[in-house]
Amino acid sequence: MHGEFAPQRGSPYAMFRTPLLSPSGLPCNAQPWGTVAAVDLFEGRKVWDVPLGSWIPGKNTGTITFGGPMATAGGLVFTAAAMDNYLRAFDSDSGEEVWKYELPASGQATPMSYSVNGSSML
Repeated sequence: MHGEFAPQRGSPYAMFRTPLLSPSGLPCNAQPWGTVAAVDLFEGRKVWDVPLGSWIPGKNTGTITFGGPMATAGGLVFTAAAMDNYLRAFDSDSGEEVWKYELPASGQATPMSYSVNGSSML
């Protein structure tokens, strides 16, 4: 059995979740299977929406995502929420993937930034 178990502290219950996958191990719904999107909050419209991650090498299929993006004042959107092992940076205006770095394991989380002695870090 594959999935995620989590105790529900203070109760006699626990949680189990698993994605609905086909016998091939891929999601049952149509591609893309996960995206990252930008929304113009002033106009109330989606600006861009691009696949995030890949289950099939060489194809932008998207993957199930666990986490969200982090937008920076420098015009980049960072995310490591896909089920693959990459931290990615997207151009906040166009949605173009401008950088990615393979992590030793999947991040599956929302990145954070912080400052040390006035220098920003990701």
